[in-house]
Amino acid sequence: MYVILIYDISIENGGAKVWRNVFKICKKYLTHVQKSVFEGEITPALLVKLRMELDKYIRDDQDSVIVFSSRQQRWLEKEFWGLTDEKTSNFF
Repeated sequence: MYVILIYDISIENGGAKVWRNVFKICKKYLTHVQKSVFEGEITPALLVKLRMELDKYIRDDQDSVIVFSSRQQRWLEKEFWGLTDEKTSNFF
């Protein structure tokens, strides 16, 4: 499956450490696209593993993670507004 993962980590109450850990975990499984945005192909089993790792750090009362998924990359379109970054050319 193809996913786009976006997270929002509050910097308060030790959030910088949470942000670093979440970033490192996401980078193990997906391609870093932009600040707190990742995308890429991932199996359902690895997505579960990714979630389990993130659950150790995400604070339910302060942080959020959104995952958009599609069966295949070809069902998604990407349109750039402003600066185009070649790192994000995984799908069009």
